[in-house]
Amino acid sequence: MTQIDKVLYTGRTHTTGGRSGASRSSDGRLDIALSPPGASGGGTNPEQLFAAGWSACFIGAIGLAAGKMKVALPADTAVDAEVDLGMTGDAYLLQARLNVSLPGVPREVAQALVDAAHQTCPYSKATRGNIGVTITLA
Repeated sequence: MTQIDKVLYTGRTHTTGGRSGASRSSDGRLDIALSPPGASGGGTNPEQLFAAGWSACFIGAIGLAAGKMKVALPADTAVDAEVDLGMTGDAYLLQARLNVSLPGVPREVAQALVDAAHQTCPYSKATRGNIGVTITLA
């Protein structure tokens, strides 16, 4: 396991009630109700939060790769992330799909950007070898 030499940021949240509770960040910028997947009413769930965080981070990693490759990213660069909560036997598991859209970028260049991003994105690193991940270039 690689150790961090310099911490750049620490996200802090306080969560109560689990999947039917609430979560608030220490700076108050995040203050959300939680609900189980598929439940009616308000609130989000951990899978949606994970998908949002990973997709945002992945776009940042694409941007880093684009800078190194001297490629201009389109303003409408997007990642649609899907995080599945499932079971195998009695075990709960996650799997994910990242669907990347880089309109106007030649396919071979876009694929190189996506491949580089998947190697550098901290979420990709954290999940590598731990959950099933499929990355598709639109």
